Amino acid sequence: MAIEIQFKDKNFENRSRTADEFAEIALEVRRDVIKSLYLAKSGHSGGSLGMADIFSVLYFGGYLRYNPTEGDWQGRDRFVLSAGHICPVLYSVLSRAGFFPTAELSTLRKWGSRLQGHPGLDVNLPGIESAAGSLGQGVSIAVGMALNHKYLEKDDKLVFTVSGDGELQEGSCWEAAMSAGNYGLDNLCWIVDNNDCQIDGRVADVMSIYPLDKKFEAFNFNVITIDGHDYQQIMTALDTFRENFKNNSGKPTVIIAKTLMGKGVSFMEDNYEWHGNPPNEQQTIDALKEMDS
Repeated sequence: MAIEIQFKDKNFENRSRTADEFAEIALEVRRDVIKSLYLAKSGHSGGSLGMADIFSVLYFGGYLRYNPTEGDWQGRDRFVLSAGHICPVLYSVLSRAGFFPTAELSTLRKWGSRLQGHPGLDVNLPGIESAAGSLGQGVSIAVGMALNHKYLEKDDKLVFTVSGDGELQEGSCWEAAMSAGNYGLDNLCWIVDNNDCQIDGRVADVMSIYPLDKKFEAFNFNVITIDGHDYQQIMTALDTFRENFKNNSGKPTVIIAKTLMGKGVSFMEDNYEWHGNPPNEQQTIDALKEMDS
């Protein structure tokens, strides 16, 4: 049977919130992810669902400064999605923040759409700071931005970047880490989506990156390990980053977020096979029913 897909026309403000409020937002974001991927017939479900809680706190908890009516507002903080394939979750929060109409989520990965399979700067989509695609490059771009704001502009702008854990198998990530630590970029917050899943297996089995905390400590990072689905832990980690910046700690921050791939959809959770697959019609029905229960 055919299903009708509609996106609720509801935006969320960027302000301090409770865990219950974040849960409501993240649920709507997960619905967006499932719907847009079903309509696209391609894309990445697992990581997009797994990072919905963190993106909801970052964009709607008052941690990231932005102006949806003026995408290039000079007072904004910077956000770089290094793991570009999980862009469905980014597109959802941007639309819910008011950067573009939520109805546009239905165009994900369609010919001529601004919502490309990996974010790009060639389509004039507000809220996108850099192109993404080749894993490992985004974190270096974020380090460059942090260098600019700390040493050239000498302002209070914060730079956030999200990478996957499998992405850390790329050597360029560790060059970025070495630079960030060397230059004391305390205005940089690097969030690692540590679900231990990548396209062809467990990260620990394909090419182990562990122990992550010790590696980042060796590069002069302030390391915070959290449950990436616990809103209080997410907020506390982001608060700690901001305090370290205000206190001129001289250390970049990395938040190692332990997440479940496919979080919120029982048949997807912690299953690496959902890294790069969209739900089919019946799976979409089942997933949305589960979210509405």
